[in-house]
Amino acid sequence: QVQLVESGGGLVQAGDSLRLSCVASGRTASTSPMGWFRQAPGKEREFVAAMTFGGGIIRYAASVEGRFRIFRNNINNTVYLQMTSLKTEDTAVYYCAADKSIWSLRDGNVEYWGQGTQVTVSS
Repeated sequence: QVQLVESGGGLVQAGDSLRLSCVASGRTASTSPMGWFRQAPGKEREFVAAMTFGGGIIRYAASVEGRFRIFRNNINNTVYLQMTSLKTEDTAVYYCAADKSIWSLRDGNVEYWGQGTQVTVSS
């Protein structure tokens, strides 16, 4: 079992930066691929970014590549999403996710979800 707790969401202006954090706990938390998804109002949840434990594989959604960066600190079991040049269309609830497979993670077949943190980008 893996528990995920996100933090760092908030209200920012377009062009600003924001960093989300997700602390993982549980037996396999320290070695699981982890990632981020988001869900905007009226839309389906979508993949944002994911990475393996060692960072050998990292994937981004096309809509965020070059603006967002995922990284992790395996000492404290935390994965981060550094978001820069934020746009109004980045407004969504952001969810941390973990799974045994980064490919399942990327495809949305996720075993563990966090509770979500709201990010609102105003114009």
